[in-house]
Order: sequence, then C-alpha cells, then structure tokens
Amino acid sequence: MHQIAFNEISAAEVSAIPTMEQLKLFFAFKVDEEVLRNPAADSEYGIIERDGKTIYRFRTEKYRIYFTIENRVVVVQRVLEADSLKDFFYRAGVGSEDQKLCNSRSFWKLIEDGEHAKRQD
Repeated sequence: MHQIAFNEISAAEVSAIPTMEQLKLFFAFKVDEEVLRNPAADSEYGIIERDGKTIYRFRTEKYRIYFTIENRVVVVQRVLEADSLKDFFYRAGVGSEDQKLCNSRSFWKLIEDGEHAKRQD
C-alpha cells in the first residue's frame, strides 16, 4: 500500500465530491505497480507519456484520477469528472483515451497546474 498525497488543486477537487462517492472512489483506487507497468487495454488504469514525463490514470464510471508516483508516494495531481472529458473525446475523433491525452496541451496544462500546487500529505 502506498501513501497518497494530494496537491491543493486535487484536494479541492476531491472535497467537491459527495462524501459517499469519495469513499467509493478511493476504496476502488488501488495502486499496484505491476498493473501500472503493463495495464491491459480494458483496464481502469492507463499511462500517459509525453516528453519523458509519465502520468498515470485511474478511471471509474464517474471520475478520473491522474497521479504520479514519487518516492513510493502516490501524488494525486487532478481528480476530474468523467463527463468533462467524455465530451472532449467525442469531439476529438478516434483513438484511445490515453492516446488523446498524450497530445492534448490542455490536459498537460491541467497536470502542470496540479504539480505546481502545494502538496498536502
């Protein structure tokens, strides 16, 4: 089991989720490094890479958690509602969710904003 840390932005995003949904979300969020190394195509986990930077994605029906692993600490960079991304993917055309994010400047801006926010352990 890894320690989970949130930056200010992701902490605020989580706090906006109703408490029972938070519990369900984080009950399902199990970080297994073996799964992260080779996620199956239909897995709730994904890898997004660009310019040597790796972001992991955990997907549920309603939410997406984007995180990094730093010194065995899972750092949650962003927690977004799935519907906010679904519209983007619908308009963006074919390809997997992770492939589309690799090339999306707005996605990387969201992640960078989270990385520059203070971390709350």
